[in-house]
Amino acid sequence: MPYQSPLLDVHGSIAPPETNPEQGVPWHWGDPFAEQRTATRGVAVVDRSHREVLRVTGPERLSWLHLVISQHVTELSGGTEALVLDSQGHVDTHMVLAHAGETVYLDTDPGARATSALPKGGPQTLREYLEAMKFWSKVEIADATGELAVLSLLGPAAGRILSFLDISLAAEPYSVTRLAGNAGFARRMPWPGRSSVDLVVPRNELTGWWQRITDAGARPAGSWAFHALRVESLRPRLGVDTDERTIPHEVNWIGSAAHVAKGCYRGQETVSKVFNVGRPPRRMLLLHLDGSPEIYPETGDPVRLGERVVGRVGSVAQHHELGPVALALIKRSTPIDAELLAGAEDRVVQAAIDPDSVPAEGAAPGREAAARLRG
Repeated sequence: MPYQSPLLDVHGSIAPPETNPEQGVPWHWGDPFAEQRTATRGVAVVDRSHREVLRVTGPERLSWLHLVISQHVTELSGGTEALVLDSQGHVDTHMVLAHAGETVYLDTDPGARATSALPKGGPQTLREYLEAMKFWSKVEIADATGELAVLSLLGPAAGRILSFLDISLAAEPYSVTRLAGNAGFARRMPWPGRSSVDLVVPRNELTGWWQRITDAGARPAGSWAFHALRVESLRPRLGVDTDERTIPHEVNWIGSAAHVAKGCYRGQETVSKVFNVGRPPRRMLLLHLDGSPEIYPETGDPVRLGERVVGRVGSVAQHHELGPVALALIKRSTPIDAELLAGAEDRVVQAAIDPDSVPAEGAAPGREAAARLRG
């Protein structure tokens, strides 16, 4: 059966519509815009217990992971983000890591797959892919989804909640600390917003943790608020803001989730080549949408410049300050001041690129090095 959070039974929670990708957790708690404001000015808590969690143990856990994911983790002491890529460098899976004690935890959006990373007919789930890549490495991989659940604290006052819970966590992004009794961990994240904290707690104590956090003053918020702030932060969601052609450079995952210098992982040649001597064919940009409250484009809809398709709509959100916005993969050749149309059929609206969302592009390092050699 599809996952259903016990917090959906708590008074005030509103379940998401059937078309929403965040099934199984509260969509909002009655006032999604107020929830967003609190998450940017105070502190709010979001149920993200539908995320899947894997546990990797064993003496070679870091050296082995270093070979099969896109991030440099041989000396990982806290957390990071990472990807699984196919042989052409296309994104297959995104995950967030936490190295706590003698264990590395990987948490992903529900339904994480690694379908294109292996030959057709091979393993489908992320865990099956990792199991297939173990060979003789001294590691053990377990599904911890039934044991652990993710809650996220959003807002500048999150430290007050951590103090109430007697959790000491460093201020640096991706810092990790074990919870009392080794019953989970806390991880500081650089998004959404300026900072957030993931609390990965025992799943059978999820309701109790929620009650303690809200009793301490955190406002209940839903996935609507989380993803509106994620869109503002220009952070993609796999399968929504990505398609089968997406490479890490297009969606701001270079550095944060894909290392450009280390080798030995599938797709690394594409990552290095595009970073050093090329440019990604598309860029993930923020679009401001000009439509009525009832008409918005949907994920996967085209973005057009005149009659020409120049992009693809990803996450669509109603933001408490920005209004209706969306992330979209747009061709690099598209003028920043272009008047665009986003949507299909009877949901086409005008769209404008937010210039602040355009990533800075300097000279490609490889081209600069070649120019110095020629000089």
